[in-house]
Amino acid sequence: MTNAPARMFREVDTRADFPAMERERLGWWYSSGVVEQYLTKNDGSGTRWSFLDGPITANNPMGVHHAWGRTYKDLWVRYHTMLGHEQRYQNGFDCQGLWVEVEVEKELGLGSKREIEEFGIDRFVNLCKERVRKYSGIQTEQTKRLGNFMDWDNSYYTMSDVNNYTIWHFLKTCHERGWIYKGDDVMPWCPRCGTGLSEMELVEGYQDRTHRSVYVEFPLVDEDAALLVWTTTPWTLTSNVAAAVRPDLDYVKIRDGGRGTGDGESAGRVLYLAREAARHALRGGYEVLAELKGAELAGRVYRGPFDELPAEQGVQHRVILWDDVAADEGTGIVHIAPGCGKEDYGLAKEQGLQIVAPIDEFGVYIDGFDWLTGMAVGDVAGPIVRNLREKDILYRDHDYTHRYPTCWRCKTDLVFRLVDEWFIDVDPMRERMQEITREIRWIPGFGEDREIDWLRNMDNWMISKKRYWGLALPIYECQSCGNFDVVGSKDELRERAVEGWVEFEGHSPHRPWVDAVKIACSQCGATISRIKDVGNPWLDAGIVPFSTMGYTEDREEWSHWFPADFITESFPGQFRNWFYSMLAQSTALVNEPPYKTVLGFALLRDEHGKEMHKSAGNAIWFDDAADKMGSDVMRWLYCSHNPTVNLNFGYHIGDEVRRRFILPLWNSYAFFANYAALDGFDPTDPANAVPLEERTLLDRWILSRLQGVVDDVRACLDDFDAQGATRALERFVVDELSNWYIRRNRRRFWKTEADRDKAAAYQTLREALVTLTMLLAPFLPFTSEEMYDNLVRSVDPEATVSVHLLDYPLADAAKVDAALDRDMAALLAAVNLGRSARNKASVKVRQPLPAALVWARDPETYAAIERMQDQLLDELNVKALGHIDDPSVYATYVIRPNLSVLGPKYGKALGGIRAALAEADPARVAATVRAGESLELVAGGEAYSLTPDELLVDVREREGFNVAEEGDLLVALDTTLTRDLIHEGLARDFIRGVQDARKEAGLRVEDTIRLAWQTESGTEVAQAIDRHLEDIAAETLAREAAPGWVEAAAWEAEVKVGAEKVTIGITRIGSLLDER
Repeated sequence: MTNAPARMFREVDTRADFPAMERERLGWWYSSGVVEQYLTKNDGSGTRWSFLDGPITANNPMGVHHAWGRTYKDLWVRYHTMLGHEQRYQNGFDCQGLWVEVEVEKELGLGSKREIEEFGIDRFVNLCKERVRKYSGIQTEQTKRLGNFMDWDNSYYTMSDVNNYTIWHFLKTCHERGWIYKGDDVMPWCPRCGTGLSEMELVEGYQDRTHRSVYVEFPLVDEDAALLVWTTTPWTLTSNVAAAVRPDLDYVKIRDGGRGTGDGESAGRVLYLAREAARHALRGGYEVLAELKGAELAGRVYRGPFDELPAEQGVQHRVILWDDVAADEGTGIVHIAPGCGKEDYGLAKEQGLQIVAPIDEFGVYIDGFDWLTGMAVGDVAGPIVRNLREKDILYRDHDYTHRYPTCWRCKTDLVFRLVDEWFIDVDPMRERMQEITREIRWIPGFGEDREIDWLRNMDNWMISKKRYWGLALPIYECQSCGNFDVVGSKDELRERAVEGWVEFEGHSPHRPWVDAVKIACSQCGATISRIKDVGNPWLDAGIVPFSTMGYTEDREEWSHWFPADFITESFPGQFRNWFYSMLAQSTALVNEPPYKTVLGFALLRDEHGKEMHKSAGNAIWFDDAADKMGSDVMRWLYCSHNPTVNLNFGYHIGDEVRRRFILPLWNSYAFFANYAALDGFDPTDPANAVPLEERTLLDRWILSRLQGVVDDVRACLDDFDAQGATRALERFVVDELSNWYIRRNRRRFWKTEADRDKAAAYQTLREALVTLTMLLAPFLPFTSEEMYDNLVRSVDPEATVSVHLLDYPLADAAKVDAALDRDMAALLAAVNLGRSARNKASVKVRQPLPAALVWARDPETYAAIERMQDQLLDELNVKALGHIDDPSVYATYVIRPNLSVLGPKYGKALGGIRAALAEADPARVAATVRAGESLELVAGGEAYSLTPDELLVDVREREGFNVAEEGDLLVALDTTLTRDLIHEGLARDFIRGVQDARKEAGLRVEDTIRLAWQTESGTEVAQAIDRHLEDIAAETLAREAAPGWVEAAAWEAEVKVGAEKVTIGITRIGSLLDER
């Protein structure tokens, strides 16, 4: 017995605990200094790549939806690091705004702005800061767990002084150009949060809501009749000033046969409404008294539903014309309350209507509304309905479910309220922003159209919030002369301060500390204070191309990083939020694009396609997913998905990703490592270096294909196409490396002799796997590192310590063999068709068949298959290869028109179409249909294009053969079985059963065994085992093999051989290592 060879490679468990492996590798990265080396490896390289991180809101732990975008970010940052590009590696946190305030309010049990002020603005703001610090720390650790490498000590925070003061500079620039103004407008307003929402925020919070809707009569002054009006917001009726009709819409004057409420006293009431609306608005019968156009109602005066209220005194209610009135819902007559609706307010400005504003910042009726004063609008629907009924002007009421805007943070129903806010006039830069947008590359391409559409139609930017935790708007308004000043920097504030600087100095520029500073009005010299408003939070994120790159500190250094080469975020919403905010601020400051390429991606859902919500019980937190499925599985799921389509996420989907790619990759690596460890293969030994030209055809082919994959993956990553890169990698790893190269070469690794052929196989597979670790490093940082450490570092301790410190691989043109690639592609196509033919015949691969016959339109294709026929015969388990001269001998096609579809479509022309089909080449028609393409033909002088569903294709195969074809290639399998073939198939069944039993018994690949089995003598199975015993013993490493009792064996199992069950016994008796 010889000494066992030294093990240079660690053995690999095929049942790896990936999450545990990732946690161990994560600790090693930071303890060994790998991350630090990674961050500095390209310093001074001369080539910079500027990535700008869209800041994550530091308010809660990460969910799996955050991990999608952070995976994309890390993918391209790692790729460009491996390309040698110097980067900033800066992670970002969004810190200020209502989202943080709401959570702090919940923690404190506060329910209103009044309670916040009683608690103390300073204490409240400090708690907001603490929450940001807490969750930014948690998110940092979670992002590390995802595998991202960033300069964590240099993360930017939008609450930082530099960020806030850079926004001051932007606002000062806008003010100097006359773009900032204070304006009154009706804005969406959250009564719970006590603040308005900008247009960009409004779309984030629409939800299904059920409200009480009412049909109300507005009595006309000059006629015993009424206008019938519908509204879903009864509280706004208190502020009605007009009713709108569309001038060209048809209206009717009707006599009602009975009120919708069942009030018999109302029978005979005369009402006006749109003719189209009468069908759904009225209840019971009615008589049409007259028809008229909306224009004929213009100017008529009516009595308002709440004329008795003090606030409504002096209001003259009249009918106005409005082109946007519709009649598909409601009555075609729209109630107008300019103090409660944005469009209504616009009409009031155009038509000189009076404005009644009923509520305060908490959604409570103000003085002048009698019994309603002090009541919240959310509580008045019932009382108002009762009041309308008592006044005999309620036609009917009912619950109505519709999409309604809610506060995107606290989910409270919004109201529309007349307020004074601060705005940036975007009209002066609207056209330039669109030009800049066209200079940017948008992925997917429709992103450009969406951004342009937003820029073309957006309102002026409301930048103020009546809250506490946020950018302190540097606007100082003079109550004496009406002037306002905008301060552009901390230095300017210091220079202009006339009070409060000492109290403020040392604090961040937030409320309440900055409010202590007062300046002199630049017009009249009066001492003036900063307005109490804070800024729209998208100002915070939109300034980061300037604040994070040193715009105000070092303009030259900033110019090296601006514009950003790449940004990526989820595109729903960001066109009007972060993407837009950066465009606006960059246009104002430097008139240039802030980024060159933007990759947008869709939304993440649960595995059934439903929105994830904590309340629904289907939300998955990042930590749970990382612990259960592992980060690399998540990353591959994200990267392999089409970013334009919503991504379904769940543990079953994660399992499928693991089975589809991670396990084939890992098992290919384990196959090499375990056999190389077993054999003591030393890749550094010159004796094991076999020149490429001396290696087998399969060796040369897999290395040639590897170069193509390197080129393909680099091209995809250069084009920001992660999905395309994963497809190339999956195809290579699963189809070509695992399912073809390794399977076709298994015996080269299994054989006991350590010859040059075996060394070449090891050398080839190791090269492919090492290159894959580098290709996969940006996608699967943990798995690639684990593989690299064993494949490279275990052999050469002086090698680069981490795969992430290497350069990205380049294709080696010397290893490319285009002709061999084409030949192997032809062979693989034939093999795939052969497998399809087997599946059609329901003949398992272990059952040998007599022959595979091949037809190829291109003679070179058949010649390539013939040259490599040994591979095809072994893979398909057939005994011979044959050539088909005429494919119609083995497969014929009958083409019929699908009469149920074509008949109604073409009528009398169908006869000519049938005749033309009869003249067409059936094989060509079948191929066209199979490809999903339309068939073009001419019948009776007319051209027709027949879709695949309009044709029926019947395939008739030659008896004894099963056929599969695709394009210009056809494979026919002879399925005739002789007794010898049947026996060989049974023997292969038996081998498979023994191999499975070896695994179940926990045997190592090198263990030799004693094999026993029990079966009835004389059966087909017994004869098959006896005739093929030598092959069985060789395949299963059975050094002793004989029929007999199995009770004494160490492991007993039952295996299925054909239709028979055979009991086998296995006992380990040694190892291949002992035999070397």
